[in-house]
Amino acid sequence: MSQPAISKAPDRIAGMFDAIAKHYDLLNHVLSAGIDRRWRWRAIEALSLSGVERVLDLCTGTADLALAARTATPGAARVVGVDFADAMLRVGRGKLLHARLDDAVSLVRGDATRIPVADRAVDAVTIAFGIRNVERPAAACEEIHRVLRPGGRLAILEFAVPTAPVLRAAYLAYFRYVLPRVGKLVSRHDTAYEYLPASVDTFASPGEFVELLQASRFVDIRAVPLTFGIVYLYTARRG
Repeated sequence: MSQPAISKAPDRIAGMFDAIAKHYDLLNHVLSAGIDRRWRWRAIEALSLSGVERVLDLCTGTADLALAARTATPGAARVVGVDFADAMLRVGRGKLLHARLDDAVSLVRGDATRIPVADRAVDAVTIAFGIRNVERPAAACEEIHRVLRPGGRLAILEFAVPTAPVLRAAYLAYFRYVLPRVGKLVSRHDTAYEYLPASVDTFASPGEFVELLQASRFVDIRAVPLTFGIVYLYTARRG
């Protein structure tokens, strides 16, 4: 943890994402040079879906990962996306209607620390770049464990800070100076894209997050660096 804690009160974070919802997808693709799509497909691939699974996409945002879970070959039979930001969910519902997938993918407003899903009700859980925005990530991991069936799989994508000195310096310069300026220019939001690098700085390191998953009773945990370690794919299984 390299920076002081920042506020992740649910109302504050939901309001911030609601404010940038209509620009969110464009900025994701532009600021990652389109690599974000590849990261999401890696997460779905890690689930080894067979076509019959029920998948929960937590912190679903505009539903990109939920859509990827359904449209993979083979894809999930049913997907439920949960998020607490109404405007983000409205964008996601528009995408589902456009893709004619609203019968197979449902989006529900809810909190990651109080998931509106029954015990042992899903075969897999995914999160893309959302766990660091949860005020109590340990509580979210306990909830994920609760809703997964025994043997169910978990795949989480999250940003990290590279450890190689030259790459780390270049990454931090981009993340702290270039990204906030571009984000503000496009979204017209003063603080949302300043929050992004701050939230990465203050989130658990890969080793710390693995320990959190272990404490939440997950097994077969792996932390796989993607794109030189700027993103990690965490996979695990409920024992």
